[in-house]
Amino acid sequence: MIEVHELTKRYGRKLAVNNLSFTVNPGQVTGFLGPNGAGKSTTLRMILGLHTPTSGSVTIDGRAFRSLPRGMRHVGALLDAGDVHGGRTARAHLRALARSNAIPSSRVEEVLREVGLADAANRRIGGFSLGMRQRLGIATALLGDPPVLLFDEPLNGLDPEGVYWVRGLFRRLAAEGRTVFVSSHLMSEMEHTAHQLIVLGRGELIAAESVAEFAARGTDRSVSVRTPDTAALAPLLTAAGASVEREPDGQLKVVGLNSDRIAEIAFEHRILLNELTNHTSSLEKAFMELTADSVEYLAGETK
Repeated sequence: MIEVHELTKRYGRKLAVNNLSFTVNPGQVTGFLGPNGAGKSTTLRMILGLHTPTSGSVTIDGRAFRSLPRGMRHVGALLDAGDVHGGRTARAHLRALARSNAIPSSRVEEVLREVGLADAANRRIGGFSLGMRQRLGIATALLGDPPVLLFDEPLNGLDPEGVYWVRGLFRRLAAEGRTVFVSSHLMSEMEHTAHQLIVLGRGELIAAESVAEFAARGTDRSVSVRTPDTAALAPLLTAAGASVEREPDGQLKVVGLNSDRIAEIAFEHRILLNELTNHTSSLEKAFMELTADSVEYLAGETK
């Protein structure tokens, strides 16, 4: 479990993170979202003790990361896949980390196989593609078999097969009871991968809730209604305050009433309903709406 309590970080006059509190629970994938400059990377670095908070605290399973001996056995992290010695081989890189954290060398071979780099283990990292570096970074995070894992933009450079693999990996790690915290700009992937979301804007908490709850905050919500008697139902729904459109396939698109109220109206007037389908905003659309006031730089903006 990761617990962030009233966390604040200033760099001179710049307030990067402001009085931030949230909890990342084990057993689920938690997505960490926010526009550029929202404070995500700063927060991750404070969790790992790389930056010192101006005020507030961060604990991992009740302890500050800096107090944990053999840190890779407690927390695995991928912050920057390019921050490795290009002259080393993948195997040498992982062996050095394993040695310094008292991790058996056999674990190196296990994680190389797990991330698909066994055949490239003796190649120098400087010749790796971005996707291969990402896989190596994930291998590094997994090396100590830790209960808590943090990933910053882990999907950068991965091909579709790699993205699918990472999605399954994160879900499996969470199913094993681990705490999995993933920062990403790819809303579509968070929609398919995360269970919970922590959303920041200008260093402050915007939301801490499930993916479904966050998506439901968007304004693009409607109900599709299939009935053999659209002519009778449509004016009744309009009279109840809804906006009603007839779709090309004959369905009604209803905005302004939920499915329960639509069903009640149909029942009261003995109108048969064949289907009611709720539609909510995509995660991406909800994110854009709810963080619009927190975007630091807007394309096409003039001063």
